[in-house]
Amino acid sequence: MRDFEFYNPVKIIFGKNKIEKIAKELKAYKKIMLIYGQGSIKRNGIYDRVVSVLEDKDFIEFSGIEPNPSYETLMKAVDLAKENNVDFLLAVGGGSVIDGTKFISAAIKYSGDDPWNMLSKCERVLAAVPLGSVLTIPATGSEMNGGAVISRKSSGEKLSFGSYLLMPKFSILEPEVMYSLPDIQIANGIVDAFVHVLEQYLTYPMNADLQDEWSASLLRVIVKNGKAVLKNRKDYDANSNLMWAATMSLNGLIAKGVVEDWSTHIIGHEITALYNIDHAQTLAIVLPGIMRSQKKEKFEKLIHFAENVWGFDSGNNEENVENAILKTEDFFNEIGIKTKLSDYNIPKGAIEKICKNLEKKNFVELGENKSVSPEVVREVLTFSL
Repeated sequence: MRDFEFYNPVKIIFGKNKIEKIAKELKAYKKIMLIYGQGSIKRNGIYDRVVSVLEDKDFIEFSGIEPNPSYETLMKAVDLAKENNVDFLLAVGGGSVIDGTKFISAAIKYSGDDPWNMLSKCERVLAAVPLGSVLTIPATGSEMNGGAVISRKSSGEKLSFGSYLLMPKFSILEPEVMYSLPDIQIANGIVDAFVHVLEQYLTYPMNADLQDEWSASLLRVIVKNGKAVLKNRKDYDANSNLMWAATMSLNGLIAKGVVEDWSTHIIGHEITALYNIDHAQTLAIVLPGIMRSQKKEKFEKLIHFAENVWGFDSGNNEENVENAILKTEDFFNEIGIKTKLSDYNIPKGAIEKICKNLEKKNFVELGENKSVSPEVVREVLTFSL
């Protein structure tokens, strides 16, 4: 196991009727900006509940954060926040809204030429406006980490950045808010959380037994409760377990002491940037190909995955691993997330475009071994035709 430091100061407020707790958390702040997406929180009643808690506070609103939050939209929020001397940001939504709020938080305090440099040039985040979140869609884990993924429409880029300074001061998790979500958003969240775990777990052995067992157990919980939620949308216990598992999947805990991959996400970001399909759908397309293409490098962990997540332990490791890959594809399809490029009307010619974009951004040594080159990506995506 590698040496590591672990720090996660995010206060999680979990359970029924927790939105009312926001007032206590905001006592020290004078000017709040409420940030949300396309308006679904007004239809499901969450907006009214949050506003009723804020009625004694001085607050402004910014709405319209997209499913893939764009730099162009977020900079409008930055300007508004500066004009109003905002000292706290409250994100109400899923991962995209929370990610976007993190960018706003850092961009308000940014003193250089262009806040996009924090992503494109990996400039450090030196200061940030504090933020909190009310989670409405379990998926990304953004409610308990300091990372974010942002798109820039003008350049067709989708890049990530992060800092401990961008970790929410608190996050409200109410499982009952999941009841009104469309099935596709639940399914997307299941895939997103599932692949988050695999990016940290499915690499090569690091003698990190606890991280491996945590990862395998998280995957089993996601599979079991994901299916249960889609079967009975108002199963409170299943919703609770899925929401908490999605949060735990990317709060930094299972990544400590081990190597990580993230090639599936980076390739997936290019698919989203070019064809604007859901992030989780791109992960379902790419992951099986990564497993097959990198089978030799990942073989020992794939054996662990096959045995401890899917229960394949026939004694034939090669057979068990192949069955685990097939089972993963079957699971994604079962919950409604297709795994082939053709399922999304993406032509074979897309593979070359994706590889060229990766080369242009110098993403030429992906994966835990830095062995996933654009040529390997071609192989990975060929599996998805």
